[in-house]
Amino acid sequence: MLLFVSGRTDIPAFYADWFMNRVRAGFVDVRNPYYARQVTRYRLSPDVVDCLVFCTKNPAPLLPHLPELRARGFALYIFVTITPYGTEVEPNVPPKSAVVDATLALGAAIGKPNVCWRYDPIFVDETYSVSAHIRSFRQLAEQLRPATDRCVISFVDLYEKTKRNFPAVQEVSRADQQFLAQAFSRVGAQTRIRVETCAEQVDLSAFGVAAGACVSRAVIERAAGFPLVASLPVQHLRRHCGCIATHDIGAYNSCPHGCRYCYANDDAALVRKNAALHDPQSSFLIGGARDGDELHEAKQVSLRDAQLCLL
Repeated sequence: MLLFVSGRTDIPAFYADWFMNRVRAGFVDVRNPYYARQVTRYRLSPDVVDCLVFCTKNPAPLLPHLPELRARGFALYIFVTITPYGTEVEPNVPPKSAVVDATLALGAAIGKPNVCWRYDPIFVDETYSVSAHIRSFRQLAEQLRPATDRCVISFVDLYEKTKRNFPAVQEVSRADQQFLAQAFSRVGAQTRIRVETCAEQVDLSAFGVAAGACVSRAVIERAAGFPLVASLPVQHLRRHCGCIATHDIGAYNSCPHGCRYCYANDDAALVRKNAALHDPQSSFLIGGARDGDELHEAKQVSLRDAQLCLL
């Protein structure tokens, strides 16, 4: 199985010490975001966790822990989201130069096959125009080329939370999507960074950007260094998503980055309340066990193809 650390919140940026405590303890408890009494316990062992998939806007706090994770036998794949937006859109994301430096250190530590740059979500307005995006993408690609050879892009989705917290944002027109895809593809060819989309309805392959999957068979096999079984579970969280299924250990409404386009936070007050409940020693990311919890052990099965490994 693949463990996602995490799409619901930025665990590497804000909760890396907690995560390492869970790795050392050998398990983590995850509260169901839709049925709070239901708690799933996952074993944190490379015997059943084929790859730890991280997603972050600031990998710096994770860097000191990489040697231990690798020594424990975990395969790693790390998405780093770097966009051109300022603090009016991403209030608590560190300066881009610091994130770029941390990503370069990440690439040096674990190698290009294990690092992916995410340039998303893309939205267009007077400040972040099409031409501004092209300039920013080129600059970032040139800086990041030593750390990664892959970039996943996506265009903003107008979830209800996004519309409420960022009412000015608009969908990107098809013409602008196509123009940006063509420009990004050219930059990617020049910097040797493959540009792909994930879970996008519009087919941009004619403009040089393939319809990919953030977490695909090829990606995980390359990062982990072993083949996966022929039949893989598929993610069903979003339409047009072809990713392998992952199991998320995060919690919604707990990411202090405060990005206005975020689909995972309701509002800043709730995030502050939840962050105050975080205990680095707890088996839960937010809070702890409650009366009436229904705890069950996750059914964890390795996706490693043992027969091909033997061959």
